[in-house]
Amino acid sequence: MTPRITAVELAGDPSKPILVVGPSLGTSVTALWTATAELLADRFHVIGWELPGHGHGTPTTDAFSMADLAAGVLACADRVLNDRGERQGTFAYAGDSVGGAVGLQLLLDAPTRVSAAVLTNTGAKIGEPAGWNDRATTVRAAGTASQIAGSTQRWFSPGFLERQPERGGALLHSLRDADAESYALVCDALAAYDVRGRLAEITAPVLAIAGVDDAPTPPASLEEIAVGVRNGQLVTLDAVGHLAPAEAPHAVSSLITSHVTASDPAYAAGMNVRRQVLGDAHVDRATAAITDINRDYQDLITRYAWGTIWTRPGLARRDRSIGVLTALVAGRHFEELEFHLRAALTNGLTREEIIEVLLQTSIYVGVPAANTAFAVANRVLNEGA
Repeated sequence: MTPRITAVELAGDPSKPILVVGPSLGTSVTALWTATAELLADRFHVIGWELPGHGHGTPTTDAFSMADLAAGVLACADRVLNDRGERQGTFAYAGDSVGGAVGLQLLLDAPTRVSAAVLTNTGAKIGEPAGWNDRATTVRAAGTASQIAGSTQRWFSPGFLERQPERGGALLHSLRDADAESYALVCDALAAYDVRGRLAEITAPVLAIAGVDDAPTPPASLEEIAVGVRNGQLVTLDAVGHLAPAEAPHAVSSLITSHVTASDPAYAAGMNVRRQVLGDAHVDRATAAITDINRDYQDLITRYAWGTIWTRPGLARRDRSIGVLTALVAGRHFEELEFHLRAALTNGLTREEIIEVLLQTSIYVGVPAANTAFAVANRVLNEGA
């Protein structure tokens, strides 16, 4: 039976792209994702969803499968999208543990709806059926408080509770307050969950994030996802256990931003052209230098300068290089002239043609500017000579 999933506004506003995030078993989405969501607020409208009987989620006594949970999350996302006037729109997704498993199920059952997914501390199969059945039996008999001691060991890397007692305490409180039957029903769903044989069907870009100290879903579990899907990547975080969004919010938010942004068609096209023209080494240096201050600017350059202008069919790349060289000399932007001279060679201009372009600028832009331009060109065009 498809449960009605509760949405929780975590950060950002409806003017930004939607990012749907999902919780781990025993946690509320607020306790798990707030620290990361706040760091994403300038880029995304972050919407969390709750497991039945967890956090703000409505308890249930009706059994459900992982596919049912995924259908419920999709219906929840559609309510948000409809309110924004984006009926049947796409959204980015991130989920931890069972939230990540629901993400995989979404990618399988609604492949055109999820633009990109970041799956943390999860697996295409998590644990063994007997273990989940035993836990469900225990929780039905003794409540979710019976899981606090074990979860304290399973969830966190060594020292996390001492470093972040408030954040860790909120997670353990959400476990204590979860509805026992709803928790047990999630265990039942996990006991039957196994999509290892279907990973190759997933075509959307997937980033799998593992924690070195994660015992329930170790790095090998995330590697299986990254290797199994058609377009997957793996990142492993040191000193992180099973709840990466709570333990490493800065790393997780940065990885989500990079992955989701790079999965945008305009951005991807721009990055492809940028690398072809300027070379991987230059682009890698620029990417490594991205900070909170210049992140939006770098996104703007990649998306619009390279993804919109340089990809237009009206001019060949060599002709665009002629225009860029002239503009840089005219604007006296000699610090950028150097790497655009190399780009011009990549785009098919010969040394002789570049010299002709600079001679042309000496007449129409001015001799002083041309003097400096020729000094830069002399250095670049004689490299390796």
